[in-house]
Amino acid sequence: MLRVAQNLFDYRELLATLAWKNIAIRYKQAYLGIAWAVIKPVTLMLIFTLVKSFVGIDSGNIPYPVLIFAALLPWIFFQESASEGVGSVVGNSVLIKKIYFPREIFPITAVLTKLIELGISCVILAALMAWYGIVPTATILWAPLIILYTVLVSLTIAFAGSAVNVYHRDMAQALPVLLSLLMYASPVIYPLQLVKDKLLVQQAAGEWSNTLYTLYTLNPLAGIIDAFQNVVLRGTPPDLGAMVPGAIFIAVLLPLSYAFFKRAESYFADVI
Repeated sequence: MLRVAQNLFDYRELLATLAWKNIAIRYKQAYLGIAWAVIKPVTLMLIFTLVKSFVGIDSGNIPYPVLIFAALLPWIFFQESASEGVGSVVGNSVLIKKIYFPREIFPITAVLTKLIELGISCVILAALMAWYGIVPTATILWAPLIILYTVLVSLTIAFAGSAVNVYHRDMAQALPVLLSLLMYASPVIYPLQLVKDKLLVQQAAGEWSNTLYTLYTLNPLAGIIDAFQNVVLRGTPPDLGAMVPGAIFIAVLLPLSYAFFKRAESYFADVI
């Protein structure tokens, strides 16, 4: 990781140029421009709120619209940054053939660029909190660390996925579908507390309940979404019990993903 940090510093100007290029290309000739960064989470919030009115999801003492919007912020950031990270190497094939520089710049840039859209969504969340009279507490200081953790999760997918995508282009097409399915295995539409009540309190799966809950929290987005809702809306610290399994999982996978990327990097120019 120290090597990655050194590369980012040495090639910081290239990183900034690529980030600006990503933003310009994404919104070039788009009539609504960067407003699309707002339209997606707001639309999903409205759809899920409508669904909730039929199925009766318990959101506790937090209004469901703001609860779901807070869940969508880290989820959409992860989903889009991972997806763009996977396609980043192939998308910059011209540069790869012309000059050498650390290729990890591409997935890192793709992920970090999405922080701009995340910032815009945070402004919308602040407006929703003001509308519903939710006053943040000092626990909101945890939020940057949670976002940093989400960046690492996204890079775990982006490093390995972008390397595989050079050799098998189906990867970029399959990933958005897989991530859409993963959303239903993450506490986006429903709060994590419902899963806890079913498995840890009611022991709905019998002797397998605790094991299933641990497997559920191996998905790092489970802990991330719940923690973000806790520190921003509920005024409580992150539930470390929900975060530790996923954090251990990513601590193992991220170095392996980066090592796989660096191993495959030598042949990018030949294959691409």
